[in-house]
Amino acid sequence: MKTVRIADVTLSTGTLTNGTTLSFKEKIEIAKLLDRIGADVIEMPAIENEAADTLLLKTVASLLKNSTLSVDAGMTEETASKAWQSVMGAKKARLRVSLPVSTVQMEYLCKCKPQKMLGIIEKMVTVCASLCKEVEFCAQDATRSEREFLSSAVKTAIKAGATVITVCDSAAQQLPDEYKSFIENLYADVPELSGVSLAVSTQNELGLASACALTAIMSGVSEVKVSVTRSQLPTLENFVHLIRARGESIGIESSINVTELSRTVKQIKAITKTKRTESTPFDSPAVSRTEADIRLDETADIAAVKKAVESLGYTLTDDDMAKVYEAFQATAKKKQVGAKDLEAIVATEALQVPPTYRLVSYVVNSGNIINPTANIVVEKQGEPFTGLSTGDGPIDAALLALEQIVGHHYELDDFQIQSVTEGREAMGEALIKLRCDGTLYSGRGISTDIIGATIRAYLNALNKIVYGEN
Repeated sequence: MKTVRIADVTLSTGTLTNGTTLSFKEKIEIAKLLDRIGADVIEMPAIENEAADTLLLKTVASLLKNSTLSVDAGMTEETASKAWQSVMGAKKARLRVSLPVSTVQMEYLCKCKPQKMLGIIEKMVTVCASLCKEVEFCAQDATRSEREFLSSAVKTAIKAGATVITVCDSAAQQLPDEYKSFIENLYADVPELSGVSLAVSTQNELGLASACALTAIMSGVSEVKVSVTRSQLPTLENFVHLIRARGESIGIESSINVTELSRTVKQIKAITKTKRTESTPFDSPAVSRTEADIRLDETADIAAVKKAVESLGYTLTDDDMAKVYEAFQATAKKKQVGAKDLEAIVATEALQVPPTYRLVSYVVNSGNIINPTANIVVEKQGEPFTGLSTGDGPIDAALLALEQIVGHHYELDDFQIQSVTEGREAMGEALIKLRCDGTLYSGRGISTDIIGATIRAYLNALNKIVYGEN
């Protein structure tokens, strides 16, 4: 039986077709789910925001156990090098070079003639092959390319070191029989394809993406691009079930865990279905948070504590790490330190900065017959700023009022509240984690009023962001 490799492209852009912009945490969650069911390749886009995207790729690279992590290498030696630095820690990594090969796209997208494009293909694939042992060349709009030029482009890529060649049917105008002939002609024109993997990306404009992909497999293709959420590509669930239904008769199978497939697809769709609006500061209503498995006692050295801190998503300076470790030692003498304990220590000890924003006053109204409202006044460099907002609840309204003052939405990575003392006048503690350009900043606030504790925690994290930016 021939095993068909499944390359999932759900994460190859941060914004999905329904307009949903995925958060940092949601992207990691989706990558983990795809890896768990055995997706052979998980594709990620080119690096745009260097700090955030690099951190995301490094995080995903450290988490994947089964899948190959593929990242777009861009169009320069510099972008390829940055891409490789981000994924080199993965168990299996791939650099992807995506360039147009049809006359219309070469001229309008890249402003270059065919001969110049061959030079770019050779250069980029050569650079990537010098960095990574697995390199993919994606021939965009291949079905509208001149047959002779497509052959030259593929030969150039293979000679330069490409191990995977993908031909993309961007126009989506071919019937299955026509696509079968297209693949057979390519094999005839480029004998060198026998030494590499040939993959296809078929579009679903005519509703024939899966049928075209299946005929391509019967003609020798070994990898297919699919997606959980994009209707213009073969969907992961449908294509795997197609292989399951007809695979034995044509001698093919996939490595996807079919038992887990349906549940995993539902989880991913739940993550991606909700679009964040200005009506709430919360980003991830569909994601279940998985606590890191952290259990540290007083025998843990600073290296073990640093590793645990990094597993929670924090990147600390040596000075801050020293403060965190000192506080950890004091806590560990009394009890075993878990994830929540360590997060509270980081929020309290790390990156303590002069406050740019100071809380002056807040008034929050809430009840079962009124819309919750929050009126918050903060001071910045001696000047008062006021935020007034409604929300789904008092905390929601308070955070929206703060965002109104700041004029910016930071990804709310985590929010926890708990009681730290007992009795009617118990003190409440709030812990907030904001993400800015991929970096986590935690804030901690304590008050007899849990809403006041939340406001103070947000301002504590915000002041760290502002200090870091300046």
